[in-house]
Amino acid sequence: MTRPESILLVGCGKMGSALMDGWIGQGTSPDAIFVVDPMQPELPDGVAGGAAFEDIPDSFSATVVVLAVKPQVMDAVLAPYPALVQPDTVFLSIAAGRTIASFEAVLGADARIVRAMPNTPAAVGRGITVLAGNGHVTGAQRDACEALMTAVGKVAWVADEGLIDAVTGVSGSGPAYVFHLVEAMAAAGIAAGLAPDLAMQLARETVAGSGELLAQSADPAETLRENVTSPGGTTAAALDILMADDGLTELMTRAIMRATERSRELAG
Repeated sequence: MTRPESILLVGCGKMGSALMDGWIGQGTSPDAIFVVDPMQPELPDGVAGGAAFEDIPDSFSATVVVLAVKPQVMDAVLAPYPALVQPDTVFLSIAAGRTIASFEAVLGADARIVRAMPNTPAAVGRGITVLAGNGHVTGAQRDACEALMTAVGKVAWVADEGLIDAVTGVSGSGPAYVFHLVEAMAAAGIAAGLAPDLAMQLARETVAGSGELLAQSADPAETLRENVTSPGGTTAAALDILMADDGLTELMTRAIMRATERSRELAG
């Protein structure tokens, strides 16, 4: 897989920092990275940085410009970056809700742009990112963007950018659903008589351990569920509730559809 020769990271908050740490951890030389961030975070040894576009050295020619600032300040930050548009440079955005068209409107119709939808487990290297690119992105540039995002987890592509809204509903917002599941399980444990601390410990470790089992197993989720479920047992009794016609699947579908709709609304 083609890796970028040089990376300009615009924005070094939680996600930007996680990406940078992942790149260096995978062998990217720190001197191949330049960071632009007005907050001037503490950077790893060998990584150079500046507060604004004007601080980028003339000698630094980025193969990939990673846009990791918040969506609401993107337009202001991006204003000078058309100067970097060239065939050998691809812009990789991780700003939620910002469409490829919105970047083309600022950078120009010829800009090579890839839109990414990561999720928060990227902070611990267990994220999932879905990418979509415009028609100008080359195969080598796709590979370079994929290589950068695999530093924080798995990567998938969609040919239709419109599917990013559904991706946002499932995986982008998905960690919050899992965390709420822990809250709900703990609350139910308390209702069943457990002490609050024990109920939360059981819920957290059960979800975390089940996720790790799912990650390490080649079996589908359905098979893993069936392996835990004895006919007529306690798990089966609980699943009779969760798998009813108006149970968890129906509720989750409604939730994800609403998140997908909201993603479209925010994208305009």
